[in-house]
Amino acid sequence: MINRMLVFYMFVFVLASCSDDYKIKSMIQMEINHDWKFSQAGKEVWLPATVPGTVHTDLLANKIIEDPYYRLNEKQIQWIDKVDWEYRTVFIADGQVLEHNRIELIFKGLDTYAKIYLNGDLLQQTDNMFRTWKIDVTKKIRKGENKLSVILASPTQRGLEELKAYGFQLAADNDQSEAGEMGQDKVSPYVRKAPYHFGWDWGPRLVTSGIWRPVILRAWDEACLENIQIITDDLSTERAGLTAKIEIVAAEKLEITLNLFVDDISLSTRNWKLEIGNNLLEMPLTIDNPVLWQPNGLGSQKLYTIRIELADKEQVIDVMETKTGLRIVKLVRQPDPDGKGKSFYFKVNGNPVFAKGANYIPDDIFLNRVSPEKYEFIIKSAYEANMNMLRVWGGGIYENDLFYDLCDQYGIMVWQDFMFACAMYPGNEVFLENVRQEAIDNVRRLRNHPSIVLWCGNNEIENAWGEYEENRGWGWKQRYNPEQRQVIWKAYDTLFHHILPGVIEQEDPGRSYWHSSPSAGMGQLASYETTSGDMHYWGVWHGLHPFSDFCKYRARFMSEYGFQSFPEFNSVKKYTVPEDYNIESEVMMSHQRSGIGNLRIRQYMEEDYNIPGDFEQFLYVGQLLQAEAIKMAIESHRSDMPYCMGSLYWQINDCWPVASWSGIDYYGRWKALHYFAREAFKPTVLVLTESDGFLNGYVVSDNQPGQKMQVLMKLVSFTGKVEWEAVQEFEMTAQSILFLNSPLTEILGKIDLSSVVMVSELRQGDILLDTDFHYFVKPKNLDLTNPNIKAEIKEKGDLIEISLTAANLAKNVFLYGDGITGRFSDNYFDILPGQEVLVNISKSDVQSDLKSSLKILHLYLTDNDD
Repeated sequence: MINRMLVFYMFVFVLASCSDDYKIKSMIQMEINHDWKFSQAGKEVWLPATVPGTVHTDLLANKIIEDPYYRLNEKQIQWIDKVDWEYRTVFIADGQVLEHNRIELIFKGLDTYAKIYLNGDLLQQTDNMFRTWKIDVTKKIRKGENKLSVILASPTQRGLEELKAYGFQLAADNDQSEAGEMGQDKVSPYVRKAPYHFGWDWGPRLVTSGIWRPVILRAWDEACLENIQIITDDLSTERAGLTAKIEIVAAEKLEITLNLFVDDISLSTRNWKLEIGNNLLEMPLTIDNPVLWQPNGLGSQKLYTIRIELADKEQVIDVMETKTGLRIVKLVRQPDPDGKGKSFYFKVNGNPVFAKGANYIPDDIFLNRVSPEKYEFIIKSAYEANMNMLRVWGGGIYENDLFYDLCDQYGIMVWQDFMFACAMYPGNEVFLENVRQEAIDNVRRLRNHPSIVLWCGNNEIENAWGEYEENRGWGWKQRYNPEQRQVIWKAYDTLFHHILPGVIEQEDPGRSYWHSSPSAGMGQLASYETTSGDMHYWGVWHGLHPFSDFCKYRARFMSEYGFQSFPEFNSVKKYTVPEDYNIESEVMMSHQRSGIGNLRIRQYMEEDYNIPGDFEQFLYVGQLLQAEAIKMAIESHRSDMPYCMGSLYWQINDCWPVASWSGIDYYGRWKALHYFAREAFKPTVLVLTESDGFLNGYVVSDNQPGQKMQVLMKLVSFTGKVEWEAVQEFEMTAQSILFLNSPLTEILGKIDLSSVVMVSELRQGDILLDTDFHYFVKPKNLDLTNPNIKAEIKEKGDLIEISLTAANLAKNVFLYGDGITGRFSDNYFDILPGQEVLVNISKSDVQSDLKSSLKILHLYLTDNDD
C-alpha cells in the first residue's frame, strides 16, 4: 500500500474584515504539486517530476539529457517531442474534502494533448495549451488515496495527424520542421500550443509537453464565486461609477447575500435568489475622489482591491478578490482633416499618450523556469528604461497573472496579441470552437488588469497573406490553387474578423480590438507608405536599408522594428567553448536563427565601424551598432509627434542565449540598446539630426506644452577645447518642437568634423533634463586618441561607486568583469575630457574584488593595440 501525503495549500476564508454577523465556512483549494513522477509512455521507468513543469526540464533534472541551450545540444534531443509521456501522482482526500457537495479538479494549463485519469477512469481529453480545464470529480474521488494520471501525447505526431486530416500544408515559415526532423511537415498551425516552441528566427526548436500550470483540487458546497468583472461606466477625479459583474455557480437553488468591499471598506450589499447552474449578477458601486491609474511617467498606479463575499444566511461560503486600476483607455483612429489618413494612438484618461516600449516574447522556452524574480526583473527593467508599453507578441503565450500584475504595478500598458503569428490556420469547426473557448478563458482571466489597453488578433498574418492585393504578401497565397485559397481565407476571416472580435464584444467590450498587426485598417494592407494604422518597419535589417531610413519612413504607430546584436562576451562564454569564438562557427551560427543574421551584422558594421579582429571586441561593437540604430529610430518617432504616437522596438528579451534583436540578453544582462533606450525614452529629450546641410534640434516631451526651456550647446574637441557655443531659449508650444534649424557651415566653419562633438544640455530652470552628444561623422571616421581613463573605486554603504575621468574623449565606455552578476547604473557612455562620471553597482552584484576584476573597454581600443 502506498502511503504518501500530499503537500498542499489550503485556503480557508477566515478574513478579519468579514462582517461579525457571519460565521465562516471553508472552501478548500489544494494545489496538487507534490510527489509527481513521469515516464516515457510504455517504458515504466518512473523518475521524479516537477509540476508545474515540462518533460524537457524533468529529463534535465534527472540527468537524462544535457543542457539544451549549451553549444549544439538542442539537436540531440529532437526525439523528445516524437514520443508520448505519462505523469502520475497519488493524493489524499480526507473527510474534510469529501464532506463538500462539489469537488473539482482544475488544470490551469496542459501542454497540449492530454488524457486525464483519476483512479483509472478517463476524465477528460485536452487539445489546447492555452485553456483551463475544469472537471467535476465529485463522484470519482475516493476517501484516502487517489491516483491521478496524465498521459501526454506527442504534439508533433498529433500535429502530423491533424495536417493529414486537413488535406494540405498551411503556411508557417518560422516552423523549423527540418531542424525538428519533420522534413517539410510544418505542424505548428494545427496545434494549439505556443508557436515559438516550433522554432523562430530568434529561438530554438524545442517542442515541449507537460503540466505547465498548477493543478488544483477545489471543494465547495452550495455555491461558488466563479468570476468577477469590474467595468468602469464613468470616471472623473471626483467620482468613479463602476459595475461589478459577478458569476456564481450554484449547486442548488439558494438565497444569498453579496457584500462588496473596496480596500476593505464595505460599499454595497445585495440579496439574490440563485438558480442551479451559472448565475450572472451585477452590482453598481461608486468610489468618490478616485485616484486614477496612469501609465509610467504620467502619474500614479493606484490599484484598488475589490472583494466579494458570498453569504448564505449566517455564513460566508465563498470569497473572491481582484485588483484593478481606474482608467479609461481609447484607441483613437480619426481621419486627418486633409483626408490623407487616420490617427492611431491611445488616449488614457482623456490624454493622448505616446507609447514608448518594446515587444515582449516568453522569457524561456521552458516556461516553468521563469521565476517571479525574472518576471519582475524584465518588467522593472522596462519601467527603469522609461517605457510605458509592452506588446505581448502573438507567437508566445497568454502570460501568467504575475506578468500583468507587475505591469499594473509599474504602469506598463500592454498591447495583447492573441496567440497567432506568421502562419495560416485551419477553419474546421472543431478548431474554431477550440480557439473561441481559448479566447474566452484568457479574456475573462485578464480583463480586470488596467495595464491591458488593446486586444490584437494576430501578428503579421494579414500582410503575409495579402488578400486584398494579388501582388502583395510573402508569396503564400500563390502556393495554393483557387479552391484552397478560398478555404484558407475564409478560415482567416472567420477567426480574426468574427470569432475573436465577437469574444471581445461579449466578454470585454470596454477595450478595443485590432484585427492584425500591422494593418492600415480593415481591408487595407499596411506598407511603408501607408498613412493609417500601425507599421512593422523592417527595411533596416531585412531590406538592407541604411539606418537613416528610420527617419525616412513615417508611421502612425511603429509597433515593430529592430536590429540584431550578440550577447556580451561573458554571456556567450556560458554556452560556448573557446573553439566557438567566431561568429561563423557552427555553435555561434546555431545560436543565430535568422539565416542572414551574423553576416548581416557584419555588413552594417562595415558601414559605420572599423571591424575588430578580436571576437570579444566584435561582440561589443555589434552592441553599439544595434544601440545607435534603435536610438535613431526612437528619436525619429518621438520627434514626429503627434503624427507618430508609438515606438515599440523588437524586442526587449530573449527566451534562450542567442544573437537576436533583444535589448536584454537571456542571462539578464542589459545590452547597450537597453541603456540607450532608457535615454531615448526619457520624459523629455533633446534630439539633434542633420539633413541637407542643416543641423536640426528638437525637444520632445511627454508632458503637456507650456514649459520654458533652455538649450546650452557647445562644440567640443576631443581634447576638451570649446570651439563654439550658443544658448537657445524657447517655450514648449507642443510636445515636439523644432528649436534649431541652422546651416552646418555657420556652426562648424572649417573645423575638422572628425575630432569634435556637439554637447547640448537641456534645462528647465536649474533642472538638467537631458544631455545629447552629437557626432558629425561615422564612428569609424572619428579621430580618437587614447583617452587614458582613470578609475577610482569606493564603497558607499550597500553600493560600490566608480569615479571615471579621461584626459581625452572616451567613446562608449563599457564596464564589465568576471564575478559581476548585476548591472552598473550606467554603461556604454561617453566621457568628455576633464569630466567626472560616477557609476555605481550594488555590492551584492559583485562576487569578486572589483578593483582587480573591473575591465574597461572603449571604442578607441577596438582599432588599436593600446
